[in-house]
Parts: sequence; C-alpha cells; structure tokens
Amino acid sequence: MPSAVLRALAAMLLPSVIVPVLAQAPHHGLAKPHEVLSQVVDQMPRGERQRVRVLTASFQPGDRTVLHTHRSPVTVYVLEGEFTLELDGRPPVVVGPGQAYVEPPHVKMVGYNRKAAEPLKVLIFYVSEPDAPFLDPSH
Repeated sequence: MPSAVLRALAAMLLPSVIVPVLAQAPHHGLAKPHEVLSQVVDQMPRGERQRVRVLTASFQPGDRTVLHTHRSPVTVYVLEGEFTLELDGRPPVVVGPGQAYVEPPHVKMVGYNRKAAEPLKVLIFYVSEPDAPFLDPSH
C-alpha cells in the first residue's frame, strides 16, 4: 500500500481510537462532585414557585433546637461535630462529619449537640412554599 494511502487511513482511524481513550482519562484541575446522599422523598412543595434556603447553624456543647416540625423535608449536612436528632416515635439518629440526613416533614423533633467539649456546625438545605416558615414550634 502506498504511504500516502496509509497516512490518509491513519488520519481517519486515529481519532476514533484516541478520542474515546482521552474521554476516559482523568482531567487534572477539574472539580468533580462527590455524592453524599441520594434519597427519594415525599411531600416536597408542588407549587409553581418554591423558596430554596441554605442555612448554617452552630451548636455549642449541650445546645439543642426547640421541639419542632417542618412542612417539607429538610436536608442536614454535618460540617463538624456530631448531630443527634430525636424524632417522635423513632430511635435517635446520629449524623457525623461529612454525612447528611433528610429530616421528614410533619414529625416532631429536637436536634442536639450531645458532645461535652466539641462544637457542632451543620449546613441545612430546605425547599418550601414561598411563605412557609423554616420550622413550626411544637408543644
């Protein structure tokens, strides 16, 4: 086969071999998300508009939330410390650093920092109807 024909054939076939290999190679300097939690939830707001809230909360040793409920699921991600959540009629849930938990709607709950010497910091993600409060205090 003449060399010009070989070069033309190589030019046509080489991209089909190299491009898939490059697509699988790691790209240095590109951020890649790490999934912490994936969960299907019920009772998300269904209106045409929702309010998205991202909040932080810091708890000193022994601090707690008020007894409360939420109207929609709330996702809590622990940045540091250990978050203990007591849910009405369920066993306590303990969430550590780098872990997330979805708090169910319409369930009475109290969140705690039960550690004697370590602070707790959480990141909270909440989607609700635009006028809904973040929480409803319970008695």
